[in-house]
Amino acid sequence: MSRVALIAGRGRLPHLLSEKLAAEGPAPLLAELEGFESLSSLQGNVLRFRLERLVPFLDHLQNAGITQAVFAGGVHRPRLDPALIDPETMQLLPRIMAAMQQGDDGTLREVIALMGEWGIEVIGAQDICPGLVACPGVLGAASPKPDDNQDAARGFEILRALGAADIGQGCVVSRGLCLAVEALPGTDAMLAHLASLRASGADLPEGGVFCKAPKPGQDRRIDLPAIGPATVRAAHDAGLRGIVFEAGGVLLIDRAEIEQTAAALGLFLWAREQA
Repeated sequence: MSRVALIAGRGRLPHLLSEKLAAEGPAPLLAELEGFESLSSLQGNVLRFRLERLVPFLDHLQNAGITQAVFAGGVHRPRLDPALIDPETMQLLPRIMAAMQQGDDGTLREVIALMGEWGIEVIGAQDICPGLVACPGVLGAASPKPDDNQDAARGFEILRALGAADIGQGCVVSRGLCLAVEALPGTDAMLAHLASLRASGADLPEGGVFCKAPKPGQDRRIDLPAIGPATVRAAHDAGLRGIVFEAGGVLLIDRAEIEQTAAALGLFLWAREQA
C-alpha cells in the first residue's frame, strides 16, 4: 500500500486531509515548510523543512518509503538564505530559479517534476477527499437570477484572462462591471477592500457575484483555489448576492458549514460547469 506524505501550509485543509489519511490507511508522513506551520500547532511528529535543503528533504521522503505526496494549505514564496543551501540542492538551484521566473504555475510544475524524479507521485487533495469538490449545480435553496448568470459568464471571461497572466483566481462582477480582482494578497483582502468601499459610500452597482476558478491549463493536483465559511461571510459583507465557482475545480473547505452559512445569509452557491 502506498504511503503518503502530506506537505502542509497554513489553513484548515491540512487538518482535514491528515484526519482522512490517518483513518483510512498507513499513517501519513506529515511535513510543513518552515515559517508556514499549521499541523505542528496541534500535533507532534511533523517534519519541518526548508527549501534551501530540498534534496535532503526529498531523500528523507524516499527513505521513509513515501510513494505519493499531497500539498495542502497556503504558502507563498519564502526568502531563501544562501548560507543554508547544501551542495546537492545548490545543483538544482538553476532549475528552481528558472521555474520561479515563470510564475507560480511554472514553479509548481517544477516541484511536481522534482518529486517524480525521487519516485514520488503528486496527488490532489480531491483525490483523497472527493467531497471537497462539487458537481455542477446549485448548492442549497437560493438560486442565481438571470442577471447573476450574465455576471458569472463575464466573471469567468475575466478569470481566464487573469489566469493566463498568472495573476489570480477570483474576481467580483456586478451588472457586467468588474468591481475587484484577486491578486497576491488573496480573496480575503479583495472582499474586505470591496466591503470598505461600499461602507465609504463609493458609487458601485449593487449586488454582484464572486467568481472563483482555477487558472487555464493549471495542473489540478496542486494549488487549486478554495473557499470556506469565512469566504461566504466576507462575500456577504461585501454586499454580494452569491458565489459562483468552477464545478470540480474549487475546494470547499468544511462544505456543510459553507452551505449552512450561505443559507443563513441568503447567498446562493453555484458550481458552474467549465465554459
